Amino acid sequence: MSDTLALFGTFVRTVEAGSFSAVARELHTSQPTVSRQIAALEDHLGCLLFQRTTRSLTLTDDGRTFYEHARRTLETAEDAQGSVGKRRGKPQGVLRLACSGVFGRLHVIPRLPRFRARYPDLQIALSMSDAFVDLVAEGIDLAIRIGETRDSTLVAKRIGITRRALVATPEYFNTHGIPAHPSELSAHDCVVYDRLLTGASWTFSTPDGPLVVPVKGTLQVNNTEAVRAAVLQGLGLGYVPVWHFVEQEIESGKLKVVLREFEPPTQPILAVYPTRRHLAPKVRAAIDYFAEEFALDPALRLTAV
Repeated sequence: MSDTLALFGTFVRTVEAGSFSAVARELHTSQPTVSRQIAALEDHLGCLLFQRTTRSLTLTDDGRTFYEHARRTLETAEDAQGSVGKRRGKPQGVLRLACSGVFGRLHVIPRLPRFRARYPDLQIALSMSDAFVDLVAEGIDLAIRIGETRDSTLVAKRIGITRRALVATPEYFNTHGIPAHPSELSAHDCVVYDRLLTGASWTFSTPDGPLVVPVKGTLQVNNTEAVRAAVLQGLGLGYVPVWHFVEQEIESGKLKVVLREFEPPTQPILAVYPTRRHLAPKVRAAIDYFAEEFALDPALRLTAV
């Protein structure tokens, strides 16, 4: 039975990853080995699961039907093992966790030692990337994401919040003056983050509703951590999530926050995972842990102090 479940697992991951080679990399084996395992499963079932060409791998009708049954079987097996004996309700196995590079470096990795101490039987495979990650295709159990998700195949739970601030060094303001209203930003050198959904425009809250202000500057970057670094070097004004400032840059006076009365809109910090009938103990444990941790951090907690 265990050999059959292993073949089920290889098949499910092949469907989700879309290729034998991707699964081979995950399992630290060769592409021919994965191909042989799928062929062995097809022989066992007496049907063809994939149509294979040199360039593509496509599920057959039998393959699509079997995928749903195989996935549910694997989930049931995992639930069964975690429901009895020493494993009862105990997070274990490998937690495949994804987050952005900057947030992971500043707020996920520093919290992993306590997480591992709490759950010693749990291994962590951490994927940090600023690019969009397909959770199903990559086999990710849980992602921590900034901003709303519109993917109906995913479940999202709010575990924190991102607040942004307009900041620059005191030296910058001594030279260029302090803006009294967002409309005055056209006269300032702004560090532009080119992956912002609003482009080279910054959004502020006003009594009359959101105000979107076009901005410009001599430096454009594709990473929010680069915005932070540029601002600290006095290269201009930055529109930055406050959780970037883990070294007391604002409290120490290295940076000054302006236009506080026009606070930019907040963004949720979400725990996101693929829709399943049952939530594995390892995923539930991670969601609860990071929610608890972020609630203790003024820069991340849902309720402002």
